Amino acid sequence: MSTTYQAHTPDASGFIQYSDDEHAIWHDLFVRQQSSIIGKACQDYLDGLDKLALPTTQIPQLADIDRILQQTTGFATAAVPALISFSKFFGLLADQKFPVATFIRTREDFDYIQEPDIFHEIVGHCPLLTHPAFAKFTHTYGKLGLKSDKATRVFLARLYWFTMEFGLIDTTEGLRIYGGGILSSPAETEYALSGKPEYRPFNLNDILRTPYRIDKIQPIYYVIESPDVLFDLDEATLLTAIAQAQRDGLYEMHPSLID
Repeated sequence: MSTTYQAHTPDASGFIQYSDDEHAIWHDLFVRQQSSIIGKACQDYLDGLDKLALPTTQIPQLADIDRILQQTTGFATAAVPALISFSKFFGLLADQKFPVATFIRTREDFDYIQEPDIFHEIVGHCPLLTHPAFAKFTHTYGKLGLKSDKATRVFLARLYWFTMEFGLIDTTEGLRIYGGGILSSPAETEYALSGKPEYRPFNLNDILRTPYRIDKIQPIYYVIESPDVLFDLDEATLLTAIAQAQRDGLYEMHPSLID
């Protein structure tokens, strides 16, 4: 990331003041994203986007997002600085609060930013937090992460990466995207459904053992058949799968991820 970002601090009423230029960046990112996801985003994501009714010309206030999330699944957002610890991250999810960093990328980082900004968090993730299956999985993930040791959290990070960040779903219309990391990146949105990457069926053991890098286009995507695949995962199932993956060890890094 070429810029050091400083998150905005909400005032006493929770309102966050953004500059005209920041609102303009939101507008340009949002318009570009809406064009890129046509025929590519899954219907559950699109339905959630409709429910949120995000503004085009300005960065939304978190209170407006919270009203919809609370009505649908009981989730809310939580304003956080640019970086938070894993313990804080898991703790918020366990409390049904989704962390949102209150800064937006500059035009210098318009196409790619390693550290998630408010555009990624709201446009990439909040729409699916209106859906019971994805919200329940996120809540379960947080509760388990909060209770886990460092070694277990490393495996949990892979699970989140290949689902809520870079997951695909098989539909009657073909493969569609639900992962927020893809949907907030037009380049990855185009690539993910291009037929060039490898598509693997959802398998907990495989996912937990697959290395990834955050600074590369993904060579592998895991595909769920239905949101119920995630809804049905409970803490006991995940702990058992992680223990097995730890015994089995990691797969080799995909050649495209090796510098």
